[in-house]
Amino acid sequence: MRGAETVVVVYFLYTTVLAFLLPVSLEVRRATVLMNAVVLGGLALVVWAHSLRGRSLLGGLRDWYIPPLILLAYREMGWFALPHPSPAFEQTWVVWDRWLLGEVGLRAAIEMFGPLLPVWLELSYTLVYAMPPIALAILYACQRPRRSDALLFPFTLAVLFTYALYPYFPSEPPWTVFPGADLPSYETWPRRFNAAMLKSQGIRTSVFPSGHVAGSLALALGMMRALKEKKWPGRLLLVLAVSIALATVYGRYHYAVDAVAAAVISLAAMAVTRRR
Repeated sequence: MRGAETVVVVYFLYTTVLAFLLPVSLEVRRATVLMNAVVLGGLALVVWAHSLRGRSLLGGLRDWYIPPLILLAYREMGWFALPHPSPAFEQTWVVWDRWLLGEVGLRAAIEMFGPLLPVWLELSYTLVYAMPPIALAILYACQRPRRSDALLFPFTLAVLFTYALYPYFPSEPPWTVFPGADLPSYETWPRRFNAAMLKSQGIRTSVFPSGHVAGSLALALGMMRALKEKKWPGRLLLVLAVSIALATVYGRYHYAVDAVAAAVISLAAMAVTRRR
């Protein structure tokens, strides 16, 4: 199995065990076991078919099978959300945010040129969902499909490790815990779109660390390693990753500590990738 596939298998086996350790309902346990069995069974089928036929089409299917599983893993982790009576984490983290946004002047710096940079940051935050297929498409367009695991392994490792931590740090985003406080000065249309997406698709398990930051940064660093002969794809993804990290804090989707922890996880994922 490829490295990214091994990470996927370990993660979904972990959530299967977690469903029986956490005090969740019987329906959640059944749904978790069923979904994980379908995910792992589908992956095993694709790997087995590729090993028999060895065709490039099946090899490509293995690559493109991974990104949708990240979204499934995120939604599944939302099933494990438990009652969250104490905002102890959030009350500590927001103090650092207010220092960074106010006293350090991060908000003023972002808004120095009016709504231009805030719009870009919100658009970058929206693009996080498209980054994995875009990165894979670039790799294929450059005729380097065999390097896909060098791209997907650090990405899956960083994101799924982040999700695995969520049950141990129950928390909610600052825009819900502190409504109306520390918000951007500009209410742009991308921001309204992101807010609507989070209200309908966001989970309530945790926000620490930030999956957006972990995934986008690991993907950028993975692209730099997978496509060393072409600099622009990795640099472009890195600009997006940094913009997403700023957007999470500026837009009050995450606390600064979420972004910092996610960046550390991404760097650790790349260190593991190099060791491999």
